[in-house]
Amino acid sequence: MSNKLHIVSLGCTKNLVDTEVMMGKLQNFELTDDKADADVIIVNTCGFIDAAKEESINTVLSLHDARKEDSLLVMAGCLSERYKEDMMEQMPEVDIFTGVGDYDRIDELLVEKKSRFSDSVYLIDGAERIVTGSSYHAYIKLSEGCNQKCSFCAIPSFKGKLNSRNLDSIAKEVEGLVKKGYYDFSFVSQDSSSYLRDQNIKDGLSLLIQRIELIDGVKSARILYLYPSTTSMALLKNIAKSKIFHNYFDMPIQHINDDMLRMMKRGFGKDKTLELLNFMRSLPNSFVRTSFIVGHPNETQEMFEEMCDFAESFGFDRVNVFSYSDEETTPAFDMEHKISAEDIALRAEILGAITDKCMQKSLAKDLAQDIELIIDGESDEHEYLLSARKTIWAPDIDGEIYVNDKLKDEDLKYTKIYKAKVTELVGTILTATVDNA
Repeated sequence: MSNKLHIVSLGCTKNLVDTEVMMGKLQNFELTDDKADADVIIVNTCGFIDAAKEESINTVLSLHDARKEDSLLVMAGCLSERYKEDMMEQMPEVDIFTGVGDYDRIDELLVEKKSRFSDSVYLIDGAERIVTGSSYHAYIKLSEGCNQKCSFCAIPSFKGKLNSRNLDSIAKEVEGLVKKGYYDFSFVSQDSSSYLRDQNIKDGLSLLIQRIELIDGVKSARILYLYPSTTSMALLKNIAKSKIFHNYFDMPIQHINDDMLRMMKRGFGKDKTLELLNFMRSLPNSFVRTSFIVGHPNETQEMFEEMCDFAESFGFDRVNVFSYSDEETTPAFDMEHKISAEDIALRAEILGAITDKCMQKSLAKDLAQDIELIIDGESDEHEYLLSARKTIWAPDIDGEIYVNDKLKDEDLKYTKIYKAKVTELVGTILTATVDNA
């Protein structure tokens, strides 16, 4: 088999980890950005909501149109898993289909030129990854699947129940990456605060924190995707006590109206959600990120306005806004009183403007402050500006800081942590000067 590989990862960071596992299994291939020159093209698809499904299908078809004769086109991941029968019947352009259980067997599938769908999801256990996008930061997957029953979410229907990785397996992966120079880690899953609950361990994340703190070389870490009803005060206090894990709290609450939270089957109502959020906000140097869904069936104008008022007043550092997507296999799909697409789009626009202001206020709080940041590389803005981020921020999603490219007569080093002072806010970009000490 010829050995030029073009690979595309769509969707979330969890998908990215799986893509990196496939790259680890295909190290005999030469990576190419030229899809027309590739012998094998792999698309790791997302099947979460309509927009993601459309992007995945369009990407596959576009790559098919551009590929050379006799190349292999592989469709992997969530969309392929969720709609396996439909995809295999309706997309003859694809040579090999595989889902969410065979990432570590991708080399075998290419040799056999056969489609395969395993009965279980794939959990990393000793597989070598080719980490992409950074030489110091890596995402670490905690689990697959989810035990929650959110009305709008189809993930459990094709990824199944919560299936946590062994704690030693995670520690071993982190230790291996530290040896390669990685020191900053983001821990991810569908429901991170439920980690190890499937193994009858109630507060697995606290055990994770203790275990990761024992690994020499880990300098910085954060946990993404906390779920309200499985996040305990004890966990939040353990994060706050950690010298490695930042007070970074990523909790998608989706709404704040009590009736809507109940219809969304979120497990917690407004009062307990507020109790968690207020405690997070009270912790020193905390960073609070959330997400909201607009246009869920039965969402009244009054419910929407309550969410807007809360988003504007609470003081979130970052907010994602999602438009409700009507997904088959979810409880919301069969609910009455659907909101029109026009109204959903309008609500998303209104709330989006509010969340932009939230980000501006959060960034403005850093003006004239001393911070720690990491230099990532050259900026796209100017040849004398470097792109950096605060150490607490998650890569790619929380923002960018511009830094002058020299410290006195010394060039600043990429991937290194520096102390700096924030000097200006231009639009949504902070600028900072690295200390001379």
